Amino acid sequence: MMKKQIAVLAGDGIGPEVMTEAIKVLDAVSKTAGVKFSYDHQLVGAAAIDATGNPFPEATEAACLNADAILFGAIGHPKYDNDPSAKVRPEQGLLAMRKKLGLFANIRPVNTYEALAEASPLKSHLVKGVDFIVFRELTGGIYFGQPRGRTEDGTNAFDSCNYSTEEIRRLARLAFGEAQKRNNKLTLVDKANVLATSRLWREVVQDMADTEYKDVEVDYLFVDNAAMKIITNPASFDVVLTENMFGDILTDEASVITGSLGMLPSASVGADKALYEPIHGSYPQAAGQGIANPMGMILSAASMLELSFDLRDEAALIRQAVNEALNEGFVTEDINVNDPRSTSQVGDFIAAKVTEYTAIKH
Repeated sequence: MMKKQIAVLAGDGIGPEVMTEAIKVLDAVSKTAGVKFSYDHQLVGAAAIDATGNPFPEATEAACLNADAILFGAIGHPKYDNDPSAKVRPEQGLLAMRKKLGLFANIRPVNTYEALAEASPLKSHLVKGVDFIVFRELTGGIYFGQPRGRTEDGTNAFDSCNYSTEEIRRLARLAFGEAQKRNNKLTLVDKANVLATSRLWREVVQDMADTEYKDVEVDYLFVDNAAMKIITNPASFDVVLTENMFGDILTDEASVITGSLGMLPSASVGADKALYEPIHGSYPQAAGQGIANPMGMILSAASMLELSFDLRDEAALIRQAVNEALNEGFVTEDINVNDPRSTSQVGDFIAAKVTEYTAIKH
């Protein structure tokens, strides 16, 4: 029997609630799929600050380093958001986690569901069949560049955007590899007509395409054009590769076309570790009310099964169960305000379906 240890970082707000449902679904997989999961629950974010003063405590870091994969809920709390003088903030835990665990690649699939077509802000014919995946560099670029700061008189501020060839190559390898598994199509998004770092990205990717990945068709879009195309023709994308800040903006733009922020999973991957989380925030206003959509967290667990444990069939069964819940209208109030189910009811439904599917399969 396969045995896997998972570090569970539920975090703040609705994080613990949606995490409970994801574990419920993983346990359903475990019962019939010949795999045993053990869970190491640790604090992160505001909950960790309250308990230890550190948003990413040493015990949490150690649990992540010892785990086969990491499940992460959400971080953030109004008492820190509304306090400009706070010296320690929950979000610092997220940045520290990415840096200390070497999570250099953010992988975010963007899928639309037929049952949610009318919920999208785009016309339904535009979102039909949308299925692309964005590879965003996560530990470099302008967010981490040095030097940065303000002049002594405070009238000027500056940030630096730095990238090395190897930082680009290690992410591009993942994106090219994914393209080979899909449709052999990759789009690099940059601003090479203006930025020196973008020109380096383009040079590196062109070289890799010409020498290592000749079977992959590569095209190049300036970021402003890509932003427009995500709205006007999102189904034209397959695998998208981009740097940190562009990826941050474009993935948030892409997320809203699906109809609900609660639906989208993501993965943050390094050389040795991988972390899986829904893209939604901690949504503290909804905490404890049983109204949070757990599907993004459950789909993040499915991504973990596929990418970290190579349990592709089991991941597909979870996605099938989520799709069935959508088709049957067994959803939370963000999707159906007139006849909503609770967070736990949605989790129960999906777990029951997974149990049913895996029993048939095995």
